[in-house]
Amino acid sequence: METLVPATTAALASPALLARSPLAQRQVRMGVVGGNFGSSFYFHEHPQCIVEAVSDLVSTRRERLMKTYQCAKSYESLEKLLTDKKIEAVFIATPAPDHVRHVIATLRAGKHVLCAVPAAMTLEECGQLKDAVERSGLIYMMAETSVYRQQTISARELYTAGKFGNMFSAAAEYNHPGLEVLFFENGKPTWRHGLPPMLYPTHCTSFLISVTGERLNRVSALGWGDGSDILKNNQYKNPFWNETAFFTTNRDMPFRVEVNWRGALVEAERGEWRGDKMSFYLPAPGSRHSTVVSVGDKTSHDDAGFKYAQNIVREFEDYLWWKTEALPAALRHDSGHGGSHTFITHKFIDAIVRETQPEINVYEALAYTAPGIVAHQSALNRGESLPIPSFDK
Repeated sequence: METLVPATTAALASPALLARSPLAQRQVRMGVVGGNFGSSFYFHEHPQCIVEAVSDLVSTRRERLMKTYQCAKSYESLEKLLTDKKIEAVFIATPAPDHVRHVIATLRAGKHVLCAVPAAMTLEECGQLKDAVERSGLIYMMAETSVYRQQTISARELYTAGKFGNMFSAAAEYNHPGLEVLFFENGKPTWRHGLPPMLYPTHCTSFLISVTGERLNRVSALGWGDGSDILKNNQYKNPFWNETAFFTTNRDMPFRVEVNWRGALVEAERGEWRGDKMSFYLPAPGSRHSTVVSVGDKTSHDDAGFKYAQNIVREFEDYLWWKTEALPAALRHDSGHGGSHTFITHKFIDAIVRETQPEINVYEALAYTAPGIVAHQSALNRGESLPIPSFDK
């Protein structure tokens, strides 16, 4: 079985170094908004964070947040929480269509922001978000889990070490069959009702962009729908359950992405990176281990009797980065979405303490998000090839 010997990269920046600096005493007072996804993080365990208050429109979800974060103070709305002068940073885990509006309100209140995915729902919102973050001078981070899955961190290590050679293609998929159970709540449609799959692309796009740093600049996409009654009259006017996009990057590399809400599918968030020296595949549905394929020099024969150089296929023993000094000791435990939640918790708090840009800053967040928005437009136009605007500096 293939194993990984970690290099010294940004992924391994040790909190022990910070502990010996004057910044070690810095405490960040957080507000957490949104009692579903928002309750699955670990701000209360971070040695440099205090959860000052929580908020949700629903009382039972506020109570869940208070219990999770051992916090006695709650507010009935984000607007009320933003008036709390003790709070300097807010985690926004509200419905996706509200993200840009809520982030801008939080920045205007003078508070740093961690926001759930996606960053925005339209290209216009992408521009509004970028402008608001740049004007504020505050820290914005998007809580994309695929970036800090243990295997993605390993892929970055392998890429940085040059193990792939020349990477020539990549692919990613996000399968979440059965999502329609979240379409309605108490008889009313939720924001998820009819959500176009490609408007929720970041679990896939980040697999490539966070590893190689390249940008997606063009797309042709197709969608599939079955005319189901449950999709009718959705706010997005979306006819598709599933969408497949074919991207190209600024390095002329092809990248295939699938986001699927319905079908005979195993739930999965996985990526593949292919190079002329090595390829790396996250576990296929039903498998426990990742796979590494290396170029081999042994001669074999195919079914037709032709000789060829046989590649070497090995299982990859996933490295558990959450056990390392990449995290403060209190956060060195497994967490949601492949061990990513403790990393997201720490990366946001650490960026505030050090006054540095997080890895998933607004430019990265929009690089993950905007390609999906354009991909959906392509699918509505039966695969028309469309350019993807850049929201970098």
